[in-house]
Amino acid sequence: MYFPVADINLSPFIPPLVACVISFFTSMAGVSGAFLLLPFQVSVLGFTSPAVSSTNHLFNIIAIPGGIYRFIKEGRMLWPLTWLVVIGTLPGVVAGVFIRITYLPSPQAFKIFVGLVLLYIGIKLCLDLIQKKSPPNAHDTSSDFTISNVILSIKSLRYRFNGIDYEVNTASVTCLSLIVGLIGGIYGIGGGAIIAPFFVTIYKLPIHTVAGASLMGTFITSAFGVLIFQLLSTFSFSSTQHIAPDYRLGILFGLGGIVGIYLGARAQRFFPAKTIKTILASVLLFTAIKYLFFS
Repeated sequence: MYFPVADINLSPFIPPLVACVISFFTSMAGVSGAFLLLPFQVSVLGFTSPAVSSTNHLFNIIAIPGGIYRFIKEGRMLWPLTWLVVIGTLPGVVAGVFIRITYLPSPQAFKIFVGLVLLYIGIKLCLDLIQKKSPPNAHDTSSDFTISNVILSIKSLRYRFNGIDYEVNTASVTCLSLIVGLIGGIYGIGGGAIIAPFFVTIYKLPIHTVAGASLMGTFITSAFGVLIFQLLSTFSFSSTQHIAPDYRLGILFGLGGIVGIYLGARAQRFFPAKTIKTILASVLLFTAIKYLFFS
């Protein structure tokens, strides 16, 4: 099958298969898998124009709803955290799109940016794995595995999970989300791959409670990302490079992602948080090192 925007010929079975495998593991950490699909598109498929970012956003729109449904059904969608993330990330995504097109159109500059972002996230996760001790009953799936006692105020968000109370400052979460939205808009990931590790490492929230909010925030911001890229393309913001998504490629990735994210969200409760974070950190560091030193 020929993909016109990416300008590649590829078997239609490869994109959904790759997306399904990646999304199964990453969705357990509240990440759609877009942050790994982008290196696959750039390094393996040779898709390097700014349209690769918008195609990644399109993948998120198609793939994420299945995982969101699963988290809602299991009572692990932390809605107040979701809206704080969305409020912060949306303005950042808009600015990030413009930065990607204007200042990072070349493949080499974009690879360096991606490598630095992934390296930072991977190091933060590794430090968390080394330093943090799991609280009692943190991974006991036989106890109450739903979110309860949720209280949102101007100052803080509080909730209970697995018999433990957690609290975060609402203003700091919103500010962090703004920065994450900016980076996510540039990268084309919606921000979930960045904000989920931050919630775990900085705010010390259990990964089983932030995954749903992270995926929902990624879904909404990615929808805006695709809209912005498409509008800029329609009004000929750039006449020398592709900006709008490759819809054929994005849809095929998305179809595989639907299956992978749904199964990952369903299986998440049976995996200890340490295992999930170890997988995520390993992949992040491997990709970052490849981009910074071997591309």
